[in-house]
Amino acid sequence: MRKTNNNISISDHLAALSEPVRLRLLRLCERDELSVGELARVVQQPQSTVSRHLKVLHDDGWLAARFEGTSTLYRLAMDDLSSAQRALWVPVRSQLDQDTPGLDDDMRRLSAVLAERKLDTRTFFGRVAGEWDSVRNELFGDRVTLLALLNLVPPDWTVADLGCGTGNAAELIAPCVKRVLAVDQSDAMLDAARKRCADHSNVDFLRGDLEHLPITDGSVDAAVCVLVMHHIEDPAQVCREMARILRPGGVAMIVDMVEHDRAAYRQTMGHRWLGFGVPILIRMLGDAGLGSAKFQMLRSESDAKGPGLFACTARKP
Repeated sequence: MRKTNNNISISDHLAALSEPVRLRLLRLCERDELSVGELARVVQQPQSTVSRHLKVLHDDGWLAARFEGTSTLYRLAMDDLSSAQRALWVPVRSQLDQDTPGLDDDMRRLSAVLAERKLDTRTFFGRVAGEWDSVRNELFGDRVTLLALLNLVPPDWTVADLGCGTGNAAELIAPCVKRVLAVDQSDAMLDAARKRCADHSNVDFLRGDLEHLPITDGSVDAAVCVLVMHHIEDPAQVCREMARILRPGGVAMIVDMVEHDRAAYRQTMGHRWLGFGVPILIRMLGDAGLGSAKFQMLRSESDAKGPGLFACTARKP
């Protein structure tokens, strides 16, 4: 049974706030009314764990609960808190916003969850039973929209896929353009890409260093570098190489991680850079002779565990 605020001591309130994940849950529930499942997706913990923490917060008077169908929705409303709770929460929230690792990722995933909820409410299935995306994916596959949109790319283009890896980008764009130059320094990656793109005769595979590309000057219409730049020792040199191989009016595109604090990636995945901020990226592109830069945050999947991603494009005059 939920305690009344009058029966809860300050030590009870402090105990309820002692777990970092509970602070994150409170911050999320202050932003919107959320179900257990939605909260579990945002904080990326099992629903059973999230339910246990929510029970503590609810019993201590921090959260109000409302039932909708089979779901329980939780929210934090300042008007519902006792004066003692408000006196605690205001400074705690301020410190939380400044110093809590992962809170930015929480808010990014929350935006994705709320966007999915909004989409569901607009489909004929409605919010509770909304399964339109699943139905569409089952009928047509999960890449049908992307593949259709790629046909907007001019069909006479030559595109360089820099750091092609196993060929996921080359495979997608090859049916839509005249030629793809897939470049990677790893023979193993190139072999995997060859197998993946075996049905596309317009993909050429080139072994080379991205800082010294094996591509002639002014020979491509677009150069794309997807989730590679953070591995490069000198990303500014890669930008210069992209500018060199582009024809006048050609487009460079970089997709990578925004700045983050996951230093362990240096050891576990060999990352040289912990993402990129807008100023440094725009400066590198400008110094390389590429202008009209456009930076766009990419919408995250609600269950994505990595840092946020961006897409940045720039043109060669």
